[in-house]
Amino acid sequence: MRYRQLAPGIEVSEVGLGNWTLTTGWWGEYSEAEAVGLHRAALDAGITFFDTADAYADGYGERVLGKAVAGKRDQVVIGTKFGYDLESGHERRGQQERAHRTDTGYLRRALDRSLRRLGTDYVDLYQLHNPRMGHLDDDDLFAFLDEARDAGKIRAYGVALGPRIGWLDEGVRAMRARRVAAVQMIHNLLEQEPGARLLETAGETGARAIVRVPHSSGMLEGNLTADTVFAPNDHRRHRPRSWLVEGVQKIATLDFLTRDMTLGQAALRWLLADPRVASTLPNIYGREQIDEFTAAGDLRDLTAEELARVAELYERNFGVVPTG
Repeated sequence: MRYRQLAPGIEVSEVGLGNWTLTTGWWGEYSEAEAVGLHRAALDAGITFFDTADAYADGYGERVLGKAVAGKRDQVVIGTKFGYDLESGHERRGQQERAHRTDTGYLRRALDRSLRRLGTDYVDLYQLHNPRMGHLDDDDLFAFLDEARDAGKIRAYGVALGPRIGWLDEGVRAMRARRVAAVQMIHNLLEQEPGARLLETAGETGARAIVRVPHSSGMLEGNLTADTVFAPNDHRRHRPRSWLVEGVQKIATLDFLTRDMTLGQAALRWLLADPRVASTLPNIYGREQIDEFTAAGDLRDLTAEELARVAELYERNFGVVPTG
């Protein structure tokens, strides 16, 4: 495993663990013991960056992470997210978004609750979850973040973006106007926009990127077929069938990347070819993924020729004619 700077004084593993797959029920069901065990296995494999959110199952994601790293706080970097209203009732209906809440009084309570659930007295990276422009124009909100940083409750702050709900323009505003330390976004070999434009801004402002969904919701793991049927509680079940059919056709053009590594590892090496990327958050849902993805940190870099070929394929949609 190799490590990169996320923010001044904060170094993270190139491969991290975002625990939404293990704690929200959108990627299979896990007992608490199973989820904690996978976190600990990731740490043993060299992962030091763990990402969660207060909204993941109403704080459950943070509690699991807190239990997993108990006694090892000095070995890990913790990122969590805030900004959704956890005090009012919210019945989850599909992927419907809950209401935001960012008044200063609520934010103070939310941060203190996150710290208690995580079993720590500070968060390394505190991220505004799916912000809108109004949040980024709120001086009181950012004054609170500066205050929390000065008090030692957070070490750095950033934003975690959409897609669709607070995305390109919001990310650019956060980096340019608020000079956030980090921006978390969806970006991968198959879905390069608007991530590429966000990375340009990161390069200009000094922000660092945390990339989630680096395998395009499993497509770039190389184990899906046009006949794959997703379980009822798998969020991919809500995608149009064209996403699956076209995606399988696209990855068939990438076999030149898999001569000495898996497709999943190549997808991570493609992202890590960009120095503006601090860490990646592949979907980890078993020990097999931990072993495969952490090993990617020790593999060779992709060559200039391989990167150029990916760029050429992307420009022509990998030769696939859209059906949806």
